[in-house]
Order: sequence, then C-alpha cells, then structure tokens
Amino acid sequence: MNTFTYIFLIALVLSYSVQFWLSKRQASYVLKHRDQVPEAFTESITLEAHQKAADYTVEKGKLGDIDSVVGIIFLLLLTLGGGISLVFNFWAGFEFSPIVAGIASLASIFFLMSLFELPTTLYQTFVIEEKYGFNKSTMNQFIKDQLMQLALVAMIGLPLLALILWVMQAIGDTWWIWTWAILMSFSLLMSWLYPTVIAPLFNDFTPLEEGSLKERINQLLDRCGFSSNGIFIMDGSKRSGHGNAYFTGMGSNKRIVFFDTLAESLDDDEMEAVLAHELGHFKRKHVIKMLVASSIMSLISLGVLGWLITQEWFFTGLGVNTASNAAALLLFMLVSPVFTTFMTPISAYFQRKFEFEADDFAAEHAQASKLISGLVKLYKENASTLTPDPLFSAFHYSHPPAAIRIAHLEPKL
Repeated sequence: MNTFTYIFLIALVLSYSVQFWLSKRQASYVLKHRDQVPEAFTESITLEAHQKAADYTVEKGKLGDIDSVVGIIFLLLLTLGGGISLVFNFWAGFEFSPIVAGIASLASIFFLMSLFELPTTLYQTFVIEEKYGFNKSTMNQFIKDQLMQLALVAMIGLPLLALILWVMQAIGDTWWIWTWAILMSFSLLMSWLYPTVIAPLFNDFTPLEEGSLKERINQLLDRCGFSSNGIFIMDGSKRSGHGNAYFTGMGSNKRIVFFDTLAESLDDDEMEAVLAHELGHFKRKHVIKMLVASSIMSLISLGVLGWLITQEWFFTGLGVNTASNAAALLLFMLVSPVFTTFMTPISAYFQRKFEFEADDFAAEHAQASKLISGLVKLYKENASTLTPDPLFSAFHYSHPPAAIRIAHLEPKL
C-alpha cells in the first residue's frame, strides 16, 4: 500500500457513499408521493398506475444498491485483494508473447466480471420485470442473448484489444494518440455497421407498412430535410413490454426504428410527434455534439493513462506488482469511474438540455399536444415514476422528469 492506495480508498468511499445516499433519497421521495398522482397527470394517469411506477422504481433502486455492493467487493478483490496479479501471473507462466498473455488475462477478468453481474441481471429480468408485467423473454432466449453477446465481444473486442496492445508496445510515448484515433475510427465504424449487421442478430426489423402513418412520417422527414435508409418496426416485445423509438446508424445507413410495443400504444399523431422529437436531436446536431464531447474526454483520459503507465505507484497502489500495458489498461478502466462520479451531473445536465431542445423542435413540426399525450403514455406503460427526487434526477436522469418536461411543452400548445 502507498499514498495512492489511500487516495483510491477515500475516493471509493466518497463515490459510493454519495450514490447510496442519492438512492436512499430517491426511494424516500418516491414512496412519500406514492399515494397521490401529481396534479398535472390526474386526468391521464390512474392512482394504480402511479403506485405501480413508484413500487417498480423502488425495487429497481434496491437491486441497483445490491449490484453496487457486489461491484465494490469485486473491485477490491481484483485490485487490493490481488486478483489482477493472480490472473496475470497465471498467464505469464505460459510461453506466450506479452500481447497474447495480456489479451488472455484481460479476457479472463472480463469473463469473471460478466459472471459476477449475471445474478443481478437474472433477478432484474425474471423477478422484477416479470412481477411488473414487462418481461417477455424466456430462459432460452436469455441464454441465447448472453452467449451471442459474449461471442460478439470476443470476435470484435479481442482483435481491437490486440491492436491497441501492439500500438502501446510498438509506437512509443505517443501510443495514446494513436490509440485514440483507433478507438474513434472503430466507434464510427460500429455506428455505421450496427443497424444492418449487428442489431439484426438480436431482433427482427420489419419495414413499416404502406399506409397513412408511413405517408405522414415521410412528409415529416421531407419537411425536416432528413433522409434515412428506411423506417422499421422492431420486435422488442419478444423480450420486454417496454416501448421506445430511436435513430441508429450513420450516413447512408441511418434508420428510424419503432418498438412494436410503441407502435401498438400510440396513435398516428403521437407517433409523428415522438418521431419529430427524435428528428430534433438530429437537426440540432446533438449526436455530433455528444460525439465531439466523447472524443475530447477519451483523448484526455488516454493522455492521463499515458502518464500513469509510467508511474510505478499507480500499479503498486492498486495491488499489481508487475507493470504491463494490459494491466494499466485494465486498472484504468476499473478505477477511473471512482474518480469521475461527480462529473455525472454535468453530462446529465447537457443531455436534459438536449431533450428540451428536441421537444421544442417537435412542437414546431408536429402537434405539441400529441407529443405530451404520447409521452404520458410512455411514462405510464414503462412504469416511469412521475415523482423522482430532484437531486437524484440531477445526477442520473438523461431526460427531464415528466412534470418538468410537460410544463415546458404546455406553452407551445
């Protein structure tokens, strides 16, 4: 143990203390308002639906707290408990090159991490989601999804990891700049490939049928100057009862996707308004802004890692006695979230700001009243609480709370 060990432990305690405190505030606030529907929703949300959303929110929060405790234990076992050193020493005993040994070590630890997360994922899916009527997945489907995700990570992630480790070994002190360029290029490539190559491995995407809805959507796209590679209905209902809509892809591979559950619950006017909101993100350049911000943060993070990798105390302070490029990457990925907890509200603030701007755009190109009614249906059918704790939502909500969002739209009616 050295000075950095104590800094890490203090940051860990502060970070998770704040998270547990916020979670407790959220549960208390939601339960306090459980027995009364907010005035703005009394005509659209029943007390039963409001209470269901409150109970669902609290149960998910409790599971999240348990998951955090498990995460803390696993993090300490890997670092100060010597887990990383144990795994790296095991693979170092074989006659592998440093890159192959590093890949094997990282793959082993990532696999262990996925096993640690599996119980809470199972409980979330087959207990909480089942209890509230959202789970549509079977155990066979769940296992198939997990195995397919694992296979994709191996097929895509391991070659990328090998390339990064090679760059770190071969390039010299500027490796972090080249690594940043590789990661940004990879991110753009995946964004372009996702709609047509990766997503169809998990879901079926059916082109929207000809009819009044498709005609209205095409007219909306023309008015907004947006071109896409098609409008699709995704069979989200084979796993979940939650509804959503989103844009995906880049360039000629852009797609508009509606969950089938959403298409069944909203009328044509509401679908048009929800799509106009999503178009607002595109027209207000939110995707580009988030990409630029992410690129800058990635570059800064890799620059910090480029310095830390030369500091012996970084390794020894986190329980790793033999420094290596692979160990540095792993330690940075594991530990950096502990030190960036208090940056979360900044990111959440800008995301909520973007949501308001997208709502404003939707109100200009569709009916604000239909966006409001569509949003209310989404809150109801997804069991999203209408009364989140203000401080918790400031930290964790990427979308404004329901009451604030609708109050923002009402002057535009």
